[in-house]
Amino acid sequence: MSKGAVVLLDCWANPFCLRAKIALAEKGVEYEARAENLFGGKSDLLLKSNPINKKVPTWPSPPLLPSRAYGTAKTRFWADFIDKKVFDAVCNIRKSKGEVPETAKNEFIEILKQLEGALGEKDFFGGDSFGFVHVIAIPLTCWFYAVEKFGGVKVENECPKFSAWMNKCMQRDTVARILPDPEKVYEFVIMLRNMFGIE
Repeated sequence: MSKGAVVLLDCWANPFCLRAKIALAEKGVEYEARAENLFGGKSDLLLKSNPINKKVPTWPSPPLLPSRAYGTAKTRFWADFIDKKVFDAVCNIRKSKGEVPETAKNEFIEILKQLEGALGEKDFFGGDSFGFVHVIAIPLTCWFYAVEKFGGVKVENECPKFSAWMNKCMQRDTVARILPDPEKVYEFVIMLRNMFGIE
């Protein structure tokens, strides 16, 4: 598989773009990142690149999913859980007007505690190495500083094992060089809230 000609349509703080960057870095695939304007129209390249009707190259090695069906199913379950639960909980706090409701804070912490329970005493989700669940979860963690600022929730105090896992993953080279500064993300959230009239 050619390592050239990979173009990533990018938004620096978007967790979905960050996932793609981390996955490509884990696989050693070089790419050109092109900033996409989230608040304007879609670029011609984005419109032309719709993968629904086209073949999309894949890089099978190193694998991000476990080789056995049971491991793959568990991994996909937790990835879906993170997409539906963690992402929504972060958005609920980010979009709250005025003081963040206790229910939103409690929901966020309960979701992280469920992930903490799934992690158990292991260093990695679903196996012995960094993989798909990490690629899905870690980009959301750079938004946690904004959650802490707006919601008054301290992840490190409430979920110490999850926090330790998160910090360990953030030290990984493929993650550390890609994740944006959480304070910069917080400023971006303030800008979004102002733009949408959220006080």
